[in-house]
Amino acid sequence: MRDLLSDLMGDIQDLVTEIQQGPTALEVTEQLKCFLTQQKLMKLEQEIYSSSLLLPLDVLLVGATGVGKSSTINAIFGDRVAKVGTGSDPETQLISSYKVKDYFRIHDSAGLGDGVENDERHAKNIISELTKTASVNGDISIPYGFIDMVMVILDGSGRDLGTTYQLLKNVILPVFDPKRIIVMINQADMAMKGRYWNHAIQKPEETLLNFLEEKAISTQVRIKEATGMTIHKPIYYSAEYEYNIDKIISHITASLPKERRVIKINESTRKYLF
Repeated sequence: MRDLLSDLMGDIQDLVTEIQQGPTALEVTEQLKCFLTQQKLMKLEQEIYSSSLLLPLDVLLVGATGVGKSSTINAIFGDRVAKVGTGSDPETQLISSYKVKDYFRIHDSAGLGDGVENDERHAKNIISELTKTASVNGDISIPYGFIDMVMVILDGSGRDLGTTYQLLKNVILPVFDPKRIIVMINQADMAMKGRYWNHAIQKPEETLLNFLEEKAISTQVRIKEATGMTIHKPIYYSAEYEYNIDKIISHITASLPKERRVIKINESTRKYLF
């Protein structure tokens, strides 16, 4: 009987050790997120290479200061591609370019909201980037647009979004096709002042999830009211915790243009045509 009890205690100890040495819920979550992200990136690559778009796909990131544009780049592509600023000293002051893949290049613009003078300078840089042309094999007869898509990043932590709405209305939309613009909401972990974010598995609890869904819908409506632009419901995510990054990539893939962008201007009104 004593031997049987000893063997049983030994088996229990072995089981406890195996459980302790096994992956935690957080580790499993991290592995799953990495797998999903890589799968989505492979699909994005296939879609870009099978299209008639110019390579690499050039995407401009815009948003207010501190919204997490550089962090988003790093979260999507799995490396510290872009240097991240902290606090009131953001890293990106001009437009920085990162060829993160052979098929994908990101242009990270300076954040707006740091004063009228800075905002005017940054707005001019953004307009210049959006109206820049690219040639194909040296042929400049067709004014292909250098930038293929714009990704607008909003702050999910509850800050005023007026700066970004004005950026869309007054800077981007007059020169860029709204069908090539996608909107995303970062810092989902900081919404509702950080409450109801489950740090153990790095995901929102149901209360926060419902709040984020409502925020995405209300943002869609507010953008329509402020700019006249109809967008797909924004994706909410957390670059810091790499939450919903795979959905961002899917959103980009689903929104890929079907043809090369050509810059057209009405000669009489001097307005851009889409």
